[in-house]
Amino acid sequence: MKSASSTISLRDRMIVALDLPTKTQALALVSTLADAVSTYKIGLQLYTAEGPEIVRAVAATGAKIFLELKLHDIPNTVAKAVATAGELGVQMLTLHLSGGRHMLSAAVEAKPSNLLLLGVTVLTSATQETLRETGVNSGIEEQVLRLAEIGRQTGIDGLITSPHEVRTLRKQLGDEMKLITPGVRPSWAPANDQKRFTTPNEALQNGADYLVIGRPITAHPDPRAAIERLLAEITS
Repeated sequence: MKSASSTISLRDRMIVALDLPTKTQALALVSTLADAVSTYKIGLQLYTAEGPEIVRAVAATGAKIFLELKLHDIPNTVAKAVATAGELGVQMLTLHLSGGRHMLSAAVEAKPSNLLLLGVTVLTSATQETLRETGVNSGIEEQVLRLAEIGRQTGIDGLITSPHEVRTLRKQLGDEMKLITPGVRPSWAPANDQKRFTTPNEALQNGADYLVIGRPITAHPDPRAAIERLLAEITS
């Protein structure tokens, strides 16, 4: 199944998660990977430790930034956060689709044209029991599709989704929205705390536009060798 990013190079479809505790470690990894990767995810751990300066520092290397803060707050607060992220120059920003239509519409209205707003459906670490504990009686796929439709109707640019739902979402949405998939694990990497994951090959074949890769790269003793091994596994 082809996706909207089928013409983008494979390396440009890999997003490495800088899930590291310090700016020094993050920049060292960016330097190590250099021309092997073009986009890096800055998530809660690193952003909480270093603040907006880490975004500026990684962007100064020429890399693209996927800022994964999973915004979920009142519409006005989220809109202001989106505008601020745009001023920082990030290319991608996440927010929870469960924040509802008003929040999502406010975010879309506030974003600059060069910023992709990505909606989180159901976390890849979540199970059916997780949904039940929080009062959601729908099945995981049903909940994902419900939230995805709200995102589409409010003008969200793409979705963060488990690779298990990529094929269904691509069928429902066509090429209208980008699909960004965490929870992928190469055949040689441990699953860690991911519950709903596939291999990178399976995710791409199902229609994912971009893959977010974390610990298989960042926890590897040789991150550069790990990303090359991952790319080799996909192309083979």
